[in-house]
Amino acid sequence: MEINFQGKTALVTGAGKGIGRTTAIELTKCGAQVIALSRTQADLDSLKAEHPTMRVVHCDLANWDEARSTISNLGAIDLLVNNAAIAVCEPCLIAKPDDFDSMMNVNVKAVLNVSQVVAAGMAERGGGSIVNISSQASMAALAEHVIYAASKGALDSMTKVMALELGPKNVRVNAVNPTVITTAMSMAGWSDPQKQKWMKDRIPLGRFGDPVEVAYPIIFLLSDKASMINGVLLPIDGGFTAC
Repeated sequence: MEINFQGKTALVTGAGKGIGRTTAIELTKCGAQVIALSRTQADLDSLKAEHPTMRVVHCDLANWDEARSTISNLGAIDLLVNNAAIAVCEPCLIAKPDDFDSMMNVNVKAVLNVSQVVAAGMAERGGGSIVNISSQASMAALAEHVIYAASKGALDSMTKVMALELGPKNVRVNAVNPTVITTAMSMAGWSDPQKQKWMKDRIPLGRFGDPVEVAYPIIFLLSDKASMINGVLLPIDGGFTAC
């Protein structure tokens, strides 16, 4: 099955590292004109050096007005991957209000902001596809993930409502919910060998995922091959949530 995005423009947020970076690269391989957005200029510089056809945009999505202005000036976007996120792992009894505000701001509010601008344009042009990057933490309780899990649970609910409201406009909205993926952000919370063993023992495949194992399903959901898939929360977790 070949997926071809020739003539399509894709925006990937949080494209500097990890799943976002891998997804941006794989979308380029599929022929899309990719706009890679990140708040870290050094990551964008290295991405542009490796993939000169990619368009890179520096923006801090935590700033509602700045983000809205930046996204509004990007032109027509056919495909959107809401990947930008932050994670602070702490137990519920000591979770800090500043961390709550930061994670909700980036992991939930920024997704709404970006999607409002992009989806409005998609609807005007006859359709499009959006994939939100959620987490298995929204589907199963994980210690020291109280705020992060809450933010991803909110994102899952947002995905379903967006799918309901935008479906009639031919804009599909889905989410993927990965397990621990070997990215810098994920491994920061799973660096302890005992924690790693605990998680891997509960994943039937017995390992963590690779970013490309998330990028491929994202690309499928964005494509016309998934034209009847809307409002889905897709676990990419080696079977963790099936147990």
